[in-house]
Amino acid sequence: MSDTIIDTIHEADVALSVEAGQLRDHPAVEALGFLSEISDQPPAFTLAAAATVAGLLTRQPRLAEGGARALASLWLATQIKGRIKSAVVRTRPNKLLDEGHYETGLNGPDEHDFNSFPSGHTADAVAGARAIGRVAPGAQGALLAAAGVVGLVQVPRAKHHLTDVVAGAMVGLVAEAAVDAVFTAVRARPRLRVALHKRDAD
Repeated sequence: MSDTIIDTIHEADVALSVEAGQLRDHPAVEALGFLSEISDQPPAFTLAAAATVAGLLTRQPRLAEGGARALASLWLATQIKGRIKSAVVRTRPNKLLDEGHYETGLNGPDEHDFNSFPSGHTADAVAGARAIGRVAPGAQGALLAAAGVVGLVQVPRAKHHLTDVVAGAMVGLVAEAAVDAVFTAVRARPRLRVALHKRDAD
């Protein structure tokens, strides 16, 4: 029964991609798609690195930490999604629409047209939004909303299927959570040493 449910979801996902992909040349989709490229690896890494350096040079610790968190989260998200893309074959919607060709599975061609799963744009957008939100909690909602738009527009752009976007968001969340755990542990060490020293002194 679970296979039937999975098959049904898969078929609905592909059908949605075909339907939504008809909008790929719409001006609004093209405009949002252009803006979503900020979450592609080169600009995303550049912005995170620039924020880190700017924060250090101007002695703004929150800016520096936000940039460093984003940089580390983006790096880890890139590693995770890269490994998944190499293992999972899934035809991108644009190839399906243009050529009528679709395949999915494991250990097939490791090429761009077959690396739809998961969405790297979404993974980077979510990882970056969560990372920056750690040092700017008031902006967390807006950042995640923007990340959601970045992810969802990939479907009418015919770049990704909806489940690719959902998986990309999960990759981003997991990557950032791991980085946050490291930052939290590093920050806790000095406090732990102080507490132990105080206990020994008593």
